[in-house]
Amino acid sequence: MPSPAPGTGTGSAGTFGELLASRRQRRFVGRTAEVELFRSALDSAEPPFLVLHVHGPPGVGKTSLLDVCADLATGAGARPVRLDGRDLIPSPSAVLEVLGEVLDVPDGDGAIGEPSGGGRVVILLDTYERLAPLDDWVRTRLLPRLPATVLIVVAGRAPPASAWRADPAWRELLRVVSLRNLSPEDSRRYLQACGVDPARHHQLVEQSHGHPLGLSLMADVLLRGGELAADPLTPDLVGILLRRFVEIIPDGRHRRALEVCALARSTTESLLREVLWSEDTHEEFGWLRGLSFVEQGADGLFPHDLARDTLEADLRWRDPDRYRGVLRGIRSHINVRLRSPQGHNQQQAIADAKYMFRRLPGVLSPVDWDAWGQHDPEPARPEDQEAILDLVLTAEGAESAAIAARWWDRQPEGFFVVRSAEGVLGGFLALVNLTRASADDIAADPGAQAAWAHAARLAPPRPTETVTQSRFVVDRDAYQGPSPTFNATPMLTMQRYLSTPKLAWDFLTLAEPERWDAYFAAADMPRAAGADFWVGGRRYGLFAHDFRQVPVGSLLELVTERALSQDLTSAATAERPPLLVLSQPEFDDSVRQALRDLRRPDLLARNPLQQTRLVRGRAGAADPSAATLAAVVSAAVESLREHPRDDKLWRAVERTYLRSAATQERAAEALGLPFSTFRRHLTQGVDRVVAWLWDREIYGEQH
Repeated sequence: MPSPAPGTGTGSAGTFGELLASRRQRRFVGRTAEVELFRSALDSAEPPFLVLHVHGPPGVGKTSLLDVCADLATGAGARPVRLDGRDLIPSPSAVLEVLGEVLDVPDGDGAIGEPSGGGRVVILLDTYERLAPLDDWVRTRLLPRLPATVLIVVAGRAPPASAWRADPAWRELLRVVSLRNLSPEDSRRYLQACGVDPARHHQLVEQSHGHPLGLSLMADVLLRGGELAADPLTPDLVGILLRRFVEIIPDGRHRRALEVCALARSTTESLLREVLWSEDTHEEFGWLRGLSFVEQGADGLFPHDLARDTLEADLRWRDPDRYRGVLRGIRSHINVRLRSPQGHNQQQAIADAKYMFRRLPGVLSPVDWDAWGQHDPEPARPEDQEAILDLVLTAEGAESAAIAARWWDRQPEGFFVVRSAEGVLGGFLALVNLTRASADDIAADPGAQAAWAHAARLAPPRPTETVTQSRFVVDRDAYQGPSPTFNATPMLTMQRYLSTPKLAWDFLTLAEPERWDAYFAAADMPRAAGADFWVGGRRYGLFAHDFRQVPVGSLLELVTERALSQDLTSAATAERPPLLVLSQPEFDDSVRQALRDLRRPDLLARNPLQQTRLVRGRAGAADPSAATLAAVVSAAVESLREHPRDDKLWRAVERTYLRSAATQERAAEALGLPFSTFRRHLTQGVDRVVAWLWDREIYGEQH
């Protein structure tokens, strides 16, 4: 794992890339087995595996390991290709576009050729959980097309899906590694590489349990003059350390830069210049870039997920006025970018705008945040017509499908689709221009008729003005609930707002309209009173906005101010602390301590095992207690009774810990065994208990 770097001297490195590689190698500690596993495959002409899947919780060091793998690949003459799920729309075309920069990717499904200059390619897939919709495509269609010389490293929060292990061929070509916290020895080596006073090592290792992000934050705080006093068993170690870090930031400009980084989807120097009202923010941007919990992506800098959540919640609670001020500055920057020509930059600006609202009170939206920004809508193709009409028929009935078919005939360019990774149509939207429609077309559609009548009644459009309507929103699985298709609606409508000259009215059509009243009222698109209509026995409502009253340039400002005018000081909803992924030595020590403390609930409650998958994942253990841990450990002891030959081991462990003899000599005497024999049985039994529990910590319950 890498460490913070308070100094910025470049030494004698020839290039910035060489400097980065040098610092990573100097401060990367631990992960010896994982690095050697990768190196063995890299150095072998016929590697024992082609895919290395590394998984672990946030902050455990997956990206740092991939950085080292990339450096090793470069050093071996291979060409590393980095893909990060945070930067990619999870679509085959997005992945193939990146691979095409190095490999020969043909159109269609043909084999992907080796790079023109030759040499081995190493593909490094980070934040793979964001690419989960592509998992089947990656396994069944992408990887089989790659040259057999390509080596792939995947890093994500979850182990590979069962389909990988179900295929006998993949079982041979796949290696799975669960990334754990650093061992105490590696933790001390890391702190030493950071320059932390050795006298503080024991305290920091005990408090962090070897959690890499926690360790790096501790080093950040200490090396910048802060102090630590965290409980070694606090479940919110990262949050406590970040709040301490904020307290010791050198000045207001650096603190403000960190606040911008926490609230914006991604941070660039241009964003900092606008929010900090400064012509030169190079120093602040460089400072952010050097923080241990800030990462770099295609669109700029962003904090680690755990750090972002804590920093944002802390600022909102600690200084609501500054929270509002930072968001206003970000909004102003986004407004400028929204006026850029249509294309990827504008879509990113729209995504940034929506991201800004994800936690503001009163703006609880029908957005699926897990999928936000991951599916770009695309214009429908002629061959999509049948699938689109089938979706309408299934979701809304035959009468509605006939209306959709008429609009397809009249305005096919208004239909957009969202596809799955396999190219299957997952949903569609139909955006119609009522101004261009004939009187017969409007009369044939009760929805269009209701929208046109509402506009004519309240504020009729002038001859040169335009009236538009999002007439259909249908997701294959969720219909009009949170989904990739619903997520595409604000992106498409915002692009329409920005590109339609003299836009007067815009309408959105939704079934069961009451459930959306509060959200769209906050978005200044209130329910159109008296405009509900019926099709096929179902009632629909219209949500309307008159852009002559509030132009598009003022809309984002209005919505933001409405949200910011509410109470921001209420504490954020408590989230469950992240799992503790103890290194094997620490896990071993914790199990042995739990055995000794089985009759001490007060001590069991403070055992690190309380925050592990082993205990938290147990059925009914939503809030693990001392009793839960005692039950887990007792079950491990009882497992020794499954085989008659292990009965002697069970009796030694059971008599020592479950029935707790005063001394081990008394336990040996009660069992009628020589003390040396008893000690041998006890040692073997405890080792078996530890192994049984470790197996379940790594792989989960077996049955």
